[in-house]
This record gives sequence, C-alpha cells and structure tokens, in this order.
Amino acid sequence: MTKIAKRKTAAREALAKALDGRTALPVNDAVKLVKSNATAKFDETIEVAMNLGVDPRHADQMVRGVVTLPNGTGKTVRVGVFARGAKADEATAAGADVVGAEDLMETVQGGTIDFDVCIATPDMMPVVGRLGKVLGPRGMMPNPKLGTVTVDVAKAINDAKGGQVQYRVEKAGIIHVGVGKASFGEDQILENVKAIVDAVARAKPAGAKGTYMKKVSLSSSMGPGVAVDIASLTEQ
Repeated sequence: MTKIAKRKTAAREALAKALDGRTALPVNDAVKLVKSNATAKFDETIEVAMNLGVDPRHADQMVRGVVTLPNGTGKTVRVGVFARGAKADEATAAGADVVGAEDLMETVQGGTIDFDVCIATPDMMPVVGRLGKVLGPRGMMPNPKLGTVTVDVAKAINDAKGGQVQYRVEKAGIIHVGVGKASFGEDQILENVKAIVDAVARAKPAGAKGTYMKKVSLSSSMGPGVAVDIASLTEQ
C-alpha cells in the first residue's frame, strides 16, 4: 500500500471513529478532525462545502456574493486591474500585480492570466466585456455587485488581498470556498467557517423554498469530507 493510500485509510478510520454512529460532528470537532487529517507535505487548504436547496438555473435562486474572512485565506492573491491614467497609477501604488487596458486585454485573450482576482474601473468595462468567454467560466469577470467594478481601485485591491473571497453556487446547488490553511489555528478556521456560512445564510434568495442549507462539510486538500452539524454553526 502506498503512503497516500495508507494516509487516506487512516483518515477514513479516524473519521468513522470520531462520528461514532453520528451523521455529522459539531463544527469545533469537525475542524479539529480535518486539521489532524491534513498530513500532506504541503500546507493543505481547508475548504467548506455547502449544499443548498436552490436551483441556480432560475435567476431568483442564484446565490452569489463576497465576504471578508476575519483571518484571511492564507493564500497570496494576485490582483489584475483594468484601468487607465491616474486610476492605473493608483492601482499600481495600491499593490496590484498586473495593470493595463487594451494591452492587458490582448494578453488575457492570448491565454495568459497572471492574476486570481480581476478588478476594473467602470470606463474599462467595454474592453473587459470582450473577455467574457475567458474570464466568465473562471468566475473572474468584474462585477459591480461584488465590488470589482469600481472607481475606488485601491480599496478593491486591499479587500482582495486582505482576505475577501467570492462565493457562487454551482449548477448542482453547491458552494465551495477555501477558508484557510491547515497551518491555521483551530479558532482561526472556525471563525472563517462561521463567517462564510453566515454570509451565505444571509444571501438566501427569495425564490428558495423548503430547507435552504441542507448540508455543510469541511475537508482538507487531501483529506475526506467531514459533515458538520449545521445547528452548531449558529452557536456562540
């Protein structure tokens, strides 16, 4: 048996022991278990998955937004900004990794995307709009509702680099969001998990019927998913 297979087997056994016949764990215990199972040689990402009672094919059931994680993501975020003149200078001064206009558009069209978050000033949207087929599928298209189409590029850059994450429900009604690294303390992960779950709960669309948040689970990059007792997420 390979080391990876042994690690996965040990993780499954630890999960089964921790559950002890239950279907889900209190969030504190889930965080502890996920951290203990994150034994890879790299700093694994901790992710939360939320199964929602929505059908995102209907516009009135789309769940999408941004939230700033209190302890950041543990990831270095590269920011690209579409701007001209003084706003381009402002973006550079604020720490943007890539700044440009038509030249940046051509670079992205050529297949090179050297950023994780895309921000644009309103006047640049006719240019950025040409990149819909490239940025759209990656969830990177600037959007005023998400604060990524703005004249205040410095704030948008600081937010992106300071722990702000975007969430968007997928076709199957699931939201996946990274909430930190295995090297984070348990309290840091717990705070981040509650922040994103609270944000998604507040974003419940009017068209959602029945149970909204059906299931929440935590996992690390290489570890199994651990179901979380949803009631424990609202406890102080």
